[in-house]
Amino acid sequence: MATMQNRPAIISTTLLEDVGPMRDRDLWLELRAREPENPARGWVPAYRFAMRLDGVAHAVGRLGFRVGTTHTIEQYAGHLGYEVSPAFRGNRLAERSCRLILPLARRHGFQELWITCNPDNWPSRRTCERLGAELIDTVDVPRHSDVFAPGSERKCRYLLAL
Repeated sequence: MATMQNRPAIISTTLLEDVGPMRDRDLWLELRAREPENPARGWVPAYRFAMRLDGVAHAVGRLGFRVGTTHTIEQYAGHLGYEVSPAFRGNRLAERSCRLILPLARRHGFQELWITCNPDNWPSRRTCERLGAELIDTVDVPRHSDVFAPGSERKCRYLLAL
């Protein structure tokens, strides 16, 4: 397993006012929300971004970055979550967007990020692999978990070293 649990890491969960520019050629991330933690529900602070393309008037996808680590994030939800609108799939926008987030993750003190996806979501699995993430295992999602949904009973867990 490629985990770096033996390396000390201080992760800052204070959301930054200035996340800096996030652009890769024609793709850029627009910060849409900073969500505070919700300890009662076990949620950590998070950034929510819209994926934007030059010349397109609307968002072409979305990306969330959870700033903190819990059992649920490591096992089922992941630090990064992304979705690309169907008309824009197949252009590696999820991979490029994740790469744009990595400097922000480092600024928060992360040395590794968890990414999860459904086992049958081959495009997302390829995105993880192209990012250089290692498939650690596939786990069952407990029925009581916020992440559990029909069709999402299992999650592949990828670990991305920064």
